[in-house]
Amino acid sequence: MDETTSKLAFDTDWQYDPAPESTDHIRIDEQYELFIGGEFVAPKEGRYFDSINPANEQVLARVAAAGKDDVARAVKAARKAYQTSWSTLKPAERGKYIYRIARVLQERAREFAVIETLDGGKPIRESRDIDIPLAAAHFFYYAGWADKLEYAFPGKQVAALGVAGQIIPWNFPLLMAAWKIAPALACGNTVVLKPAETTPLTALKLAEVIRDAGLPPGVVNIVTGAGDTGAALVDHPDIDKIAFTGSTAVGRSIQKSLAGTSTKYTLELGGKAANIIFADAAIDEAVEGIVNGIFFNQGHVCCAGSRLLVQESVADEVIRKLKDRMESLIVGDPMDKNTDIGAINSPAQLAKIEDYLRIGQAEGGEMYQSSATLPTTGYWCRPTLFTGVSQSNRVVQEEIFGPVLAIQTFRTLEEGLDKANNTPYGLSGGVWTDKGAKIFKMTRAIRAGVIWANTFNKFDPASPFGGYKESGMGREGGLHGLDAYLELS
Repeated sequence: MDETTSKLAFDTDWQYDPAPESTDHIRIDEQYELFIGGEFVAPKEGRYFDSINPANEQVLARVAAAGKDDVARAVKAARKAYQTSWSTLKPAERGKYIYRIARVLQERAREFAVIETLDGGKPIRESRDIDIPLAAAHFFYYAGWADKLEYAFPGKQVAALGVAGQIIPWNFPLLMAAWKIAPALACGNTVVLKPAETTPLTALKLAEVIRDAGLPPGVVNIVTGAGDTGAALVDHPDIDKIAFTGSTAVGRSIQKSLAGTSTKYTLELGGKAANIIFADAAIDEAVEGIVNGIFFNQGHVCCAGSRLLVQESVADEVIRKLKDRMESLIVGDPMDKNTDIGAINSPAQLAKIEDYLRIGQAEGGEMYQSSATLPTTGYWCRPTLFTGVSQSNRVVQEEIFGPVLAIQTFRTLEEGLDKANNTPYGLSGGVWTDKGAKIFKMTRAIRAGVIWANTFNKFDPASPFGGYKESGMGREGGLHGLDAYLELS
C-alpha cells in the first residue's frame, strides 16, 4: 500500500450500517395491572401512569399506580402465602420453583432483553449480554441454596423472616429484581416488590413468569408506582424486612422511618467509584476498562467508575487515549447492536446530568465531550470528561449517574489512596497496575465494598456486593445475600 492509498484508507469517513434488534418476538400490553395474590388486579384508586421509551419518547404501556390500600392487599397476600404454603414447603421444593423461574428467563432471554432496552434506554448489547443472563444466573444460584441453608450457616438454626418488602431502581430493573427476589424465596420468605416507576415492564413480565411457573399465589407480589407506593411499603406494619436499592437520600429516609421498629433492612445506595491507574499499568487495557466502567452503561450504575485517578507521569497519555476512544463511541438507538451509549432514562435524570455539567464548568473544570451526533428525539448526553478538577469540586464528590468522568492525578500510592477514600461514598473501586503488591495494598486500604483489579464491573451471583459509608449497609449476592433474609440463632 503506497503512502497516498494509506492516507485515504485512514481518512475515509465511514460508519457502521444499522443493525437493529428485532421486536417481532415480544409482546407489550397496552395496560398493566398490579400483580397481587397470583393474578393481575386493577388498582383500587384507578390511577395509571405511562411507561415511556426514553430513546423516542413514545408511550410503551399504561401501568397501574398502587395506592396505600393496594400495598396493604399485597402485604396481606404475601403474609397469607407465607403462613399457609411457602413456609410449609420442603426447601427442595422451593428450590425447584426458583430453578423453574431461571429456566424460563433463559428461554425468554431475547424477549426480556428487548423490553429492558425499550423501557430503560440501555444498549441492547448490555441487556442481552449482561442484564438478562445475570438475572437468570442469580435465580439458578439461589435455587441451589434453598435446601442447603444449614450448610451455609453451620451450627446455626435458620428461619425465614416472613414478608420482605423490596424496592428497586431503574438502572438494572430485572437484575435488581433477581438480586432481591431469589435469595428471599430461597430462604423461605414471601415478597412484595416495587419496581421503579420509569422501568416497570420487565418486573411485570417477570410476574408472568412467576405465575406461569406455578408459584403459590401471593408468594411474589409486584406493585408498581412512584415514591408514595414505596413509602407505603416501607411504613406497612406487617413487613419483616425492607431491601432497598436507590439514592442515598431515600435510604436515609427509610432508616428514619424504620428507626425503633423491629423491621430489618439492607440498603444499597449511591457511589462515586475511583478507577486508579498506576504508571506501570497496561494503559490500553486500562483505558478500555475506564470506558466500560462509565460510558458503556451511560454512567447508570451505582458502582460506575465515575472518578479517574491517574498517576501523573502517564496522565497525558491516558487522557489522550481516552479522548480518542470517546470519539469512536456510538451514541444512538439503543436497539441497534452497534450502539455503545444509549438514552438517558428520563428527562428528570437528563436535567440532573446537565446541571452537573454546568456546575463542573462553573467550578473551574475543563469539560471535554465527544463529537457524537445526538438523535433529535429522546434523552441523550454525549460522553463527557472533566480535567483540572480538585477534590472539593462537586463533580468529584457527588454522584451524577450519567456518562460523566472526573479526572485527577496523583504522584504517590499514598496520595492516590487518600484521594480515592476522600468522598462520602464507599461502594466500589478499581486498581490498574502490573504489580501484585500494589493491588493487595490498595485493595486492603480502599474503603469500598467491591474492588476490581485490572478489570471493572464484573459480577457473579456467588460474590457479595454492597458498600461502606453513605453507600449503604448490608450485602447482596453470595452467602451474604442469604444472611440478610434469615433469622439465625
